[in-house]
Amino acid sequence: MDAPSLVQKVTNLQHDTVARWHEVEPDNRYEGLLAIVCQQHQFNFLLWHEEDIARSPNVGDQKIAQVKRAIDGFNQNRNDYIERVDEALISQLARDGAMPRTDARVNTETPGSAIDRLSIMSLRIFHLQEQLERDDVDQEHRTKVEERIARCRVQHSDLSQSLVELLEDLQAGEKLLKVYRQMKMYNDPTLNPYLYQGVRKAG
Repeated sequence: MDAPSLVQKVTNLQHDTVARWHEVEPDNRYEGLLAIVCQQHQFNFLLWHEEDIARSPNVGDQKIAQVKRAIDGFNQNRNDYIERVDEALISQLARDGAMPRTDARVNTETPGSAIDRLSIMSLRIFHLQEQLERDDVDQEHRTKVEERIARCRVQHSDLSQSLVELLEDLQAGEKLLKVYRQMKMYNDPTLNPYLYQGVRKAG
């Protein structure tokens, strides 16, 4: 695994698809690990736009309920695919013969979580860039947006480099990669009290 090359491919994928998916239906032209990254990114893309609808004051209660259910579904899928990214990386590391040392440390964030954050950052940068192209705003608005874009680009660069370093540490055996299951409770009818109590009452 060439960590700098992989991270560059991931960020290029996220940047390119955000632009393309605003013109065509979301697709997935990739294979292997990048196909999993693309699918995870797609859930963030869909989630982002549902969140926009949810905050509109002109949307009725019925539509808000539909949007909320869609948000819950996309968010669950998003988290599931963070885990799938990490699982794929564990498999890749094993194929590369990368074995953690006995004193390997655990990172506070997995590569899948970092890739998720890069995905969200690519969406934020794209939509901030759209704000600069509006013809109904003044220079004060544009200046504020330009400052935010600049900060986002610094964060994106820093996070990309941190991900490179984490992948290199994993490959060198200096860090240990584990898949941390999200174990979200609200979508599980056996763990969400409102759902399982509702089932009992309905019966």
